[in-house]
Amino acid sequence: MASELTCIEILPTAAHTYSVIWLHGLGADGHDFEGIVPELHLHTAAHIHFIFPNAPIQAVTINGGAKMRSWYDILEATLDRKVDTDGIYQSAAAINLLIQKEIDKGIPADRILLAGFSQGGVIALHTGLRYPHKLAGIVALSTYLPTVGQLKTEGSAANYNTPIFMAHGILDNVVAIETAKAAYDALNALAYHVKWHDYLMEHSVCIEEIQHIAAFINARFV
Repeated sequence: MASELTCIEILPTAAHTYSVIWLHGLGADGHDFEGIVPELHLHTAAHIHFIFPNAPIQAVTINGGAKMRSWYDILEATLDRKVDTDGIYQSAAAINLLIQKEIDKGIPADRILLAGFSQGGVIALHTGLRYPHKLAGIVALSTYLPTVGQLKTEGSAANYNTPIFMAHGILDNVVAIETAKAAYDALNALAYHVKWHDYLMEHSVCIEEIQHIAAFINARFV
């Protein structure tokens, strides 16, 4: 049974008609992307409930077992080798609960968008592409997808055509761009609707990228 996550929230100032669930990276927390909301200048911002969940605190192997907020354990630096698959599925179950909470408020699944950075991007992709009801879209930033191989049997038909925004820094020394590109290529090979963007940046977010994310969300929330 998935446990309920604590969240940072930005409530809509007008009628609630859309929701965005945005997942932070390793060692960060729900406040990490809270400040991006005003920078997006979204057309429907007043109607969006922004939810920034906090990952559980757990020991992370590559950090010497130090405890921090993490969506799953990182077992070794090569990312695409040994993977804490159980941890990914557990976090996905917790995000499913958050999606259901929004649906229970009367927001249809196709008005709920998942976004995530780094580890959070893994969970956004993993969860969104398996979710049984069509979502508005998936934003996957500076990330990869170690469970892409299971999509052939686990992928949801409802989200087969869901738009995916993938973006990465060319100078990223945390998640190598080659690892991210491999995930993009694998999704492309499965005929998912994924668009790739790269930027002259490290493991971070840049202004041009924020503008492109805004355009993507504005196209989904009309």
